[in-house]
Amino acid sequence: MAIDIGEVHKNSKLLVNGAPYNVDEMEFMKPGKGRAVYRLRLRNLIDGVGVDMTYHSGDRVEEAPITSCQMQYLYKEDDNYVFMNSETFEQYPLNETSIGDNKFFLKEGIIGNGLMLGERLIGFTPPTFIELVAVEVAVSTKTDTHTAQMKTAVMETGLTMGVPSFVNEGDVIKIDTRTGVYVERTGKKK
Repeated sequence: MAIDIGEVHKNSKLLVNGAPYNVDEMEFMKPGKGRAVYRLRLRNLIDGVGVDMTYHSGDRVEEAPITSCQMQYLYKEDDNYVFMNSETFEQYPLNETSIGDNKFFLKEGIIGNGLMLGERLIGFTPPTFIELVAVEVAVSTKTDTHTAQMKTAVMETGLTMGVPSFVNEGDVIKIDTRTGVYVERTGKKK
């Protein structure tokens, strides 16, 4: 569906040359003479490549027919991650490039938000918080300080992150998937 460039805003989804893009940044400029200029920073939703595009007022752009649905992560097969639509039970693969750093938050059975372009899965957003087990934790130093000390930990999915000095191997850690930062220790591995 074609829309006027003036209706586009940050996080709009557009089709450019048949590929879906997200509008990451948008700048509006009104020169002294002539038509207004819209400068867009677009990110390809399939391969993550960024591109800059310039449009003039009155130009029309194609809106991408993207829908979102609840998806459950099932398993990894070769370089693909397999997800299942929670309503239709259809399975969709998503390659490692498309999933990006979210692969560190994929634990079998988690439910998140899938982005669909027609019948193709093009993206997956994990839940805001996830609990992972710390499988390797660096040794902390026993120094007295007034500030919290952080040490490195490797989680069960391969994520390497900073955790407080009281975290040990086998502890279950709650992580904010938007930032990849430690939130709290929730217990021990069962």
